[in-house]
Amino acid sequence: MATYKSLQSITDDPRIKVPAEEYTRISKAKRYYQDDLPQVDYYAMGNKHKRKLNSINVTKMASRRLASLIFNEQCSIKVDDNSLQDLLDIIFKRENFYTTFETELEKWIALGSGGIRPYVEDDQIKLSYANADDVYPLASNTTHVDEIALSRRIRKIENNEAIYYTLLEFHQWGSNTVDDNGNVYRPYTITNELYRSGDSNNIGELVPLNSIDEYADLQPQSTFQHLEKPLFAFYRNAGANNKSLTSPLGLGLCDNYWHTVDDINATHDGFAWDVKTGYRRITIPRTWVRRQEQINGKPLPEGSQLYWDPKDAVFVPINARADDSSSFKDLAIQIRTEQYTASMDFFLHEFENEVGLSQGTFTTSPSGVQTATEVVTNNSMTYQTRSSYLTQVEKMIDQLVYAIAELLQTPDVWSDQQARWSGDIDKLTITPDFNDGVFVDQEAQRQSDLQAVQAGILPKKQFLMRNYNLDETTADQWLTEVQDEQSPEPPEQEMSMFPSEGGVASDRSRDNASSDDGESK
Repeated sequence: MATYKSLQSITDDPRIKVPAEEYTRISKAKRYYQDDLPQVDYYAMGNKHKRKLNSINVTKMASRRLASLIFNEQCSIKVDDNSLQDLLDIIFKRENFYTTFETELEKWIALGSGGIRPYVEDDQIKLSYANADDVYPLASNTTHVDEIALSRRIRKIENNEAIYYTLLEFHQWGSNTVDDNGNVYRPYTITNELYRSGDSNNIGELVPLNSIDEYADLQPQSTFQHLEKPLFAFYRNAGANNKSLTSPLGLGLCDNYWHTVDDINATHDGFAWDVKTGYRRITIPRTWVRRQEQINGKPLPEGSQLYWDPKDAVFVPINARADDSSSFKDLAIQIRTEQYTASMDFFLHEFENEVGLSQGTFTTSPSGVQTATEVVTNNSMTYQTRSSYLTQVEKMIDQLVYAIAELLQTPDVWSDQQARWSGDIDKLTITPDFNDGVFVDQEAQRQSDLQAVQAGILPKKQFLMRNYNLDETTADQWLTEVQDEQSPEPPEQEMSMFPSEGGVASDRSRDNASSDDGESK
């Protein structure tokens, strides 16, 4: 730390191999996602003015739509190790993972990439999320990211000036090493570097980690032995990155379609401006709104001198004679609603096709209200797009679970130097359960499964678990209760209910018959 260095931008660091142009592209996608668009120039009476663009944030709309279809609170993550499953359930519940992940996924889809870094604090595993502009792969490899740099920025006020601190966290694998027992492993090193700058556009100079309280407890470097998986999870959007063919970063949802987004915004802005400037105006002679200071030679109070509402914006006084009837004109224009609506539908349909959503996602469905079966059929394109994204999400979830498992079985990160889990990470099976209820007609599925049960090809237990979202224990309990309710009555009660078939009632009948015979004798 004695030798200070400085960075203008994070990509200036030689360890980062991703081109700087990739983060320029991400910066543009971020501005659109935040609806931070340039103002519109217009002229009035020969003077140039600016106004805010009246836009529709379709980037936000489409990303939110996809994120909610891909992952929601109904999803779950299962592993085939009960002790690890219990620990994961505790971590995900405490970190509100299933809600937070959907929110973060929306931003990752919009920008193209993202990351999650599990870490240990106060003997608890916590999750830190990173957006595309905070994720810097250390190698240009389009298939796998196992080394990365994550950035976090803090703004502070020092001596009445804004100071920006940027923490860079490098995750790197070392060369093969042999331990004392002859086992070969690759050391895993996490390096923390803190930079300080008075310019928000500059990373600045390298300073000690204890320069600010937030990072005073961080170690400049930590090395782990015998790790098998990286301690982070990386996400990228599905599809090839045609902007940078060797970049491991994914493309943002609209990176190839900004022209269509601009057309949608221009159409909506034009219609909104038509509505704003198209309110009714009527020209009248200026003398019609003059002050009348007296009546019949008697002065009027100043508050009563105006006999025309001065706040009425409909009437526009012009220089004309009071008796000039041609000066009274209605200047109202006809707002081009049909033309703008047709144009907007055209561009929205184009946008739906480009980002892989079914037609009618953002426009009115021509068939009106649809049944569940029709939704399933018409959402085929959305379903295919969702399946592509699910592959990447599932890959990231696997990486996250592996990273958490590595921390749980690493004694050095815990205060008592005791591992929390000792399972075999190589034999671990991770099964994310994504909720497909949006695309599946659940009533049709239930009927189909019921027919399969009746045909004897689907177990009743599986039917209950699939259609009523029961776990295995509850399904077994239901089946036991059903069997108890359907079991036959005890033999004594059953015979008493049917005297003609024998039993207690029949014995009593024979006894009565014998006594009658005795009396007759």
